[in-house]
Order: sequence, then C-alpha cells, then structure tokens
Amino acid sequence: MSFRIHALPANDFQYLSTLSEAELFARLIRSMVADKRPGFPCRVSLEDARPGETVFLLNYVHQPADSPFRASHAIYVREGVPTAAPAPGEVPDMIRNRLISLRAFDDEGMLTAADVADGADVPAAIETMFANPDVACIHLHFAKQGCYAARVDRV
Repeated sequence: MSFRIHALPANDFQYLSTLSEAELFARLIRSMVADKRPGFPCRVSLEDARPGETVFLLNYVHQPADSPFRASHAIYVREGVPTAAPAPGEVPDMIRNRLISLRAFDDEGMLTAADVADGADVPAAIETMFANPDVACIHLHFAKQGCYAARVDRV
C-alpha cells in the first residue's frame, strides 16, 4: 500500500505578507526571522526555513472534524514558498529528521490509533496504521512540541 504526505496549500497563506505587524498581531499571528536550521519547519514547503527567511507563526485548525478530536495548534509558514508535492511514499527530511507522533483518524474524525516513531521509521509506522481499513487519514505531529506537521492519505 502506498501513501502520500500532503503540505498545506500556499494559496491559503499568501495574504500574510500583505498584513502589517499590527494586523498580524491582532490575528494572533507573529512574523519572525528564522535564526537557525532546523528549527522553523514550514508546513507549506515541508522544509525547514533557512536563517534569515521570514516565517509566520499562527494557529491552524488541522483537525476540523466535528468530533472530540477537533484540534488546532501553532504552525510555521515560510513567506512566498510554493506548495510541496512529495511523491507517493516520499517522506520529506523535515519529518525524517525529527521524532514524530502519528495519529490515525476514521471518516468521522475519531482517533483509531496513535504511535510515536523516529523520523526514519515513519514510513513503516504509516504502513502499519493504514493496514487497518478503518483509518481514513493520518496526521503527523512533531512529538516534542506537539505541533501539526502534515496529513497522510492512502494513494
């Protein structure tokens, strides 16, 4: 069985660079300059920002289901980057280089399984979770910070 990791669409965040610092602040968004790599993982490019790049830190609803597992968390988005499109089975370095929490959800947004894996072991953990036909998708999170990283679907 194959899978695909999905980045967030760049179009959803293009407006951020048009807002003033005051407007960003009013929307609970922070504009920052990356000062190290790794450290600012972008959910659009699925790459860590390079030192000197502008990133936006904002709250994002990553699990919008009408279930007890509805959830949001802080994410970073790099300014002006295209949406990453990993090939089926490809795991970006941003994920491979971190400890990852995997959360499997059914069609109703209910949690069916959860696990933690070293980034290099994420492909096997995804395959194991998708062996359950009730799993509709998997959300990847950075285990230490708890932040949403990306969504995984069957291909």
